[in-house]
Amino acid sequence: MNVVLVEPEIPPNTGNVARLCAVTRTTLHLVEPLGFKLDDATLKRAGMDYWRQVEWRRWRSWTEFAAAVPSDARLWFVESGGPRRYDEVRFGVGDYLVFGRETAGLPKALLAANREGWLRIPMSNPEARSLNLANCVALVLYEGLRQQGFKEEA
Repeated sequence: MNVVLVEPEIPPNTGNVARLCAVTRTTLHLVEPLGFKLDDATLKRAGMDYWRQVEWRRWRSWTEFAAAVPSDARLWFVESGGPRRYDEVRFGVGDYLVFGRETAGLPKALLAANREGWLRIPMSNPEARSLNLANCVALVLYEGLRQQGFKEEA
């Protein structure tokens, strides 16, 4: 599977997602602009020594990233307000899980253009603004991996 962070802003979140991608052998895509430098000590500390184990790509823009995605790939846009919960779809090995900026989420135009792939994580408290980005990635990624049988190495 693939995890896509569109314009991430907080180094520890991206570091934690990188660590998650390393242990699950998931490809990480970082779409610029980034809210930090990739040599940021906080980013490295959060990802610990896992960065060397992560297969990752850096993209200059959403347009550049989208042009490189295989035509048969499915993109799932995880953002509040989505018409379906993340646990109501079947994830495939080559799917892309797309997450937005911590402060603004994904662009509304992108969500509107991809409504069939727009998923939400249910939250019971309407006063709570959001979950942590790294937690959201973990929830959805592990659901996809669960559906695929958690292909662990022996």
